[in-house]
Amino acid sequence: MMLLQISTFLLVEKIILIAIILGISLFVAMYSTYAERKLAAFIQDRRGPNRAGPFGLLQPLADGGKLFFKEEIIPAYASKYLFILGPALFMVTACMTSAVIPWGGTLHIAGRDVPLQVADINIGILYVFGVVSLGVYGIMIGGWASNNKYSLLGTIRAASQIISYELAMGLSLIALLMLTGSLSLKDIVSQQSHGLWYIAYQPLGFLIFLVCAFAECNRTPFDLAECDSELVMGFHTEYSSMKLGFYLFAEYINMFISSAVMVTLYFGGYNFPGMHSLDVSPNMLTILGVIAFFIKIFIFLFFFIWVRWTVPRFRYDQLMKLGWKMLIPLAIINLLVTGALVLYLHR
Repeated sequence: MMLLQISTFLLVEKIILIAIILGISLFVAMYSTYAERKLAAFIQDRRGPNRAGPFGLLQPLADGGKLFFKEEIIPAYASKYLFILGPALFMVTACMTSAVIPWGGTLHIAGRDVPLQVADINIGILYVFGVVSLGVYGIMIGGWASNNKYSLLGTIRAASQIISYELAMGLSLIALLMLTGSLSLKDIVSQQSHGLWYIAYQPLGFLIFLVCAFAECNRTPFDLAECDSELVMGFHTEYSSMKLGFYLFAEYINMFISSAVMVTLYFGGYNFPGMHSLDVSPNMLTILGVIAFFIKIFIFLFFFIWVRWTVPRFRYDQLMKLGWKMLIPLAIINLLVTGALVLYLHR
């Protein structure tokens, strides 16, 4: 009976945590669209959204309502079930990656320790890579099922781009794993609680990871899969209503999760300078850690948006050249140098 009660409490805790993380992910994705439009307007000396609510703060709700109530259109020659499955799969995989991220330390509630992480598995990074790799199927299925040549071209571009840049991203991570000795994201964060963050030891690896994150999220200057000047809207040309909304929302969720992963791996996660010298309760320290974690994430989101409106789009041959001829060799060199240093220091 006692074991059953513990299991029930644990299940309820996890369900509540999943609901909170999912809600935060959707909220951040929704207001990332607002931040993007406001920053774009500032950079281009415009006002941006300012009609729906004070300072346009209700604009994301207006956009969401518009997508919900727009007519659902499925092209006559499209593969209906695959056409529906594509955006659903893309959205689900975008949300699943948040499960292994440690959003904070441990809260002590009603005599129980509640870790702010849905699943602390010892292969956390492999889980993230596996789920992210599944996301490309949402693009491929949606683009192919549309029976549209622009969608198909966008799909081919997206698949080759993601596969190319995942190689360099994986190699940059292997170098980091040589230092951490663990695939668990919680262990990697705890190792950065004292001393320098891993950005100090792996600056080149972080730079490679950052560039690959832009490519994985289909963000400018790597948005060749959906560039409107060449492919209308790329792989989601034929989509409307919330099917289109799923593709657009998933891109911003991917930005949010990519930022969280980079903060976790290279910038100490929820750790911040001087946190262990604060004279506060453990729960307050955990809350401050969560706030620090989200501040770091928002800095990365700002960087994603800033780059989009300041850097021009690559040509596709430049995209492939950067991935195969520059990033992968740099990642291999970084891997070899890191391996040599680790071997020398542990002789």
